[in-house]
Amino acid sequence: MADEHSTRKSTKHRPETSQKRREILKAASEVFGLKGTSNATLEEIADRVGMTRAGILHHFGSKRALLLAVLQYRDSSEVENLEEHHIPGGAELFRHLIETARRNALRPGIVRTFVTLSSESITDHNVGHDYFLERYSNLREEIAQALIDMAKERKSTIDMAKADMASSAILAVMDGLQLQWLLDQDHVELPEVTEYAVNAIVWSVMSNSDERAY
Repeated sequence: MADEHSTRKSTKHRPETSQKRREILKAASEVFGLKGTSNATLEEIADRVGMTRAGILHHFGSKRALLLAVLQYRDSSEVENLEEHHIPGGAELFRHLIETARRNALRPGIVRTFVTLSSESITDHNVGHDYFLERYSNLREEIAQALIDMAKERKSTIDMAKADMASSAILAVMDGLQLQWLLDQDHVELPEVTEYAVNAIVWSVMSNSDERAY
């Protein structure tokens, strides 16, 4: 059994190693976003950071492990400036989602990577399948809970099934708008339309109305 010192040594990276890993993750994110996981090669990623394929494998072990690291890196970077490195709850969660859309409008490369990798995750045996399955499950749960917390603050109640549907709808709208925006940035205003859609869905739940609009 490894002693405590050796365990810490094996799980922590020196500053220069951590910096190189971040450079690799950034380059991999760009290449995966442009070419997809099947067509992207470790050689292309290595060229972007002045390394060899063997150098990439030294840091991540395999292309599969690198892809998973890219996914984790993207999500962790989204919350690194937030309290407890986690998305907030209640009404603040929806303000965070809208602010994320504003930031994404300034970084199409990151959005392209997310859209590409999440779309590919539905294919058989894709390395990102379990990751995105868990990611969406967690986000649906957190959004639904935020809606319930907002209702409590207003001394109201909402049906859990309605909160679950609303959480799925919000995620679907945000991801669908990102795809439309990547295809036609001249005609799709990502932050504005995201804010409109999220507000409309949240208001529908908070009004507790089952009235059909058509």
